[in-house]
Amino acid sequence: MEPEARARLRTARAEAKLSVRELSRRVGISPSMLSQIENGHCEPSVATLYSLVSELSISLDQLLAGPGVEHSPGPPTIATSPLVTPGERAVLVMDSGVTWERLTPSPDPLVDALLVTYPPGSSSSTNGGLMSHQGREYGFLMSGRLTVRLGFETYSLEPGSSISFDSAVPHLYVNETDEPASGLWHVVAGGGAPGTEGPSPTWRLSDEQQEGRS
Repeated sequence: MEPEARARLRTARAEAKLSVRELSRRVGISPSMLSQIENGHCEPSVATLYSLVSELSISLDQLLAGPGVEHSPGPPTIATSPLVTPGERAVLVMDSGVTWERLTPSPDPLVDALLVTYPPGSSSSTNGGLMSHQGREYGFLMSGRLTVRLGFETYSLEPGSSISFDSAVPHLYVNETDEPASGLWHVVAGGGAPGTEGPSPTWRLSDEQQEGRS
C-alpha cells in the first residue's frame, strides 16, 4: 500500500473513533499487525483489507485515490481526463504480492474496476480463509491460471474464462501455479447501476455453441 493509502486508513479509523486494539479485534487480526499495516511495516491480505474497509465504512476507491488526493466524505472528485495510462494507475499491493490497479481515472461510485495480478503461490487470504463482502463480483482472466473457491464449490479459471457471483458468498482466490495470473475484475456495490430497470438484453449462443449443446 502507498503511504497515502495508509494515511487514509488511519484517518478513517480516527474518524470512526476506534482504537487500534478495538479495530483489530473486530477484523480478527492482532493490534501489532494493524499498527504495522498503518505504519508501512507490512502489507494486508486481500481478505484483511476488505474487512478493514467494511468495518470502517469506506470504499476501496478511497484507498486507491492516488497521490495528492485527500480523504474526504461526499462524492468523489471527477478526473479531468477519461484516459488512464499504466503509469497513472492507483495501485494497492497486498502481503503476498497480489496487486490491484484501478482502471478508472478517479473513484467511481458505481464500480471498482481493477486489473488484478496474483503472483505464483499467492492467494486472497494469508491463512487460506474465505472472505465475503458487499457487492457483486465479475472477473475475466487474461493470463495464467487461478483457482476460485466459492462456497462449497471450486472452479478453475484459465485465459478467456470469466466468473460472476454475489460477493456475500464466502470465496477465495488462489494461484497454485508457477506463473502470474492476471485479469480484469469489477466489483459492483448494491443492486446494479442506474438505468437497468428495463428488460434484460437477450443473449444468444453462437451457431458453434448451439451445435455443441445439441
